[in-house]
Amino acid sequence: MTNLEKYLSLFADHDYDGLLLTSPISRKYCAEFNIDEGVAVVSAKGCRYFTDSRYIESAQNNLKGFEVIMVGKGVGYYALINEAIQDFGITCLGFEESFLTVAEYEGYKAHLSARLTPCQKDINAFRVVKEKYELTRMKEAQAITDNAFTDVCARIREGMSEKELAAELIYCLYKNGAEGLSFAPIVVSGPNTSMPHGVPGNRKLQKGDFITMDFGVVYKDYCSDMTRTVALGYATDEMKKVYDVVLQAQLAGIAATKAGVTGQAIDGAARKLISEAGYGEYFGHGYGHCLGLEIHEAPMCNPSNDKPMPAGSVSSAEPGIYIPGKFGVRIEDCLIIQEDGVEILARSPKELIIIPA
Repeated sequence: MTNLEKYLSLFADHDYDGLLLTSPISRKYCAEFNIDEGVAVVSAKGCRYFTDSRYIESAQNNLKGFEVIMVGKGVGYYALINEAIQDFGITCLGFEESFLTVAEYEGYKAHLSARLTPCQKDINAFRVVKEKYELTRMKEAQAITDNAFTDVCARIREGMSEKELAAELIYCLYKNGAEGLSFAPIVVSGPNTSMPHGVPGNRKLQKGDFITMDFGVVYKDYCSDMTRTVALGYATDEMKKVYDVVLQAQLAGIAATKAGVTGQAIDGAARKLISEAGYGEYFGHGYGHCLGLEIHEAPMCNPSNDKPMPAGSVSSAEPGIYIPGKFGVRIEDCLIIQEDGVEILARSPKELIIIPA
């Protein structure tokens, strides 16, 4: 079944008889090709994709299952969407409420001749379980990430700033084949590692620092995500202890992960170990999130998700301990959740690496 056919299957069980796809992610998933700008209308009687002159040739050559129409001077999106509504007999359009701004929604509501109803959850549901080609792309993205980590470790030196290391990391990611970044890399050192989403600054790397690097790439539209914490020169006994607790917590979470286990239970397996070690108050975020075309996708492995995780989803496993004013540790891998366990995508070592100063 193509992704377009998946979307078409929604009409059998819902009161909407058309979809208005406005987000780049949903358009990309449905058409199985990325066009930067445009709007798509999907219905059982026909599918149309509207874009402007910058992308029309690419759209015409690559979008299968869609009639491609150019938006031009005097012929805007509202008029073209209304033509599709009339031609396909659409009475109710499902729209992406998580993507549209209030102004955009009010514009569509005022100008379109079909009723609008939110359906983001229905649209996103198909992306939870990955197809074989999607998993292949995510494995390729992770291989780039692993190679970049190996390269950047050889570039870490005392006295360079967090910003300089972030620049080196970004270079290594692109040098190894990245087509984009999943997100702006987190590169923090020393006491700044206690901030889970700290921003690289001008602090100079020093001997005895922990250095946390959280990064990923986009490759063939799919994301990778990995975190490693390394030490520069040496690590104190306390640093080694905390690192080992985080590592054992991640391994406990991984051991608990398989299809049918709730996100809550997976999170709890890791959280229990951190709490029993006396660091429970220093683990404030969830254990993991799913990813794919976007870096954060549902479902989550966190305390609030009491639903079973499905086979074929890809989730991060990223417990951490963050002690304000001292240091923090996070270790993150991404996993393909399977019926009987997981496949770990990352190949980078997880044992504490001490970079020579």
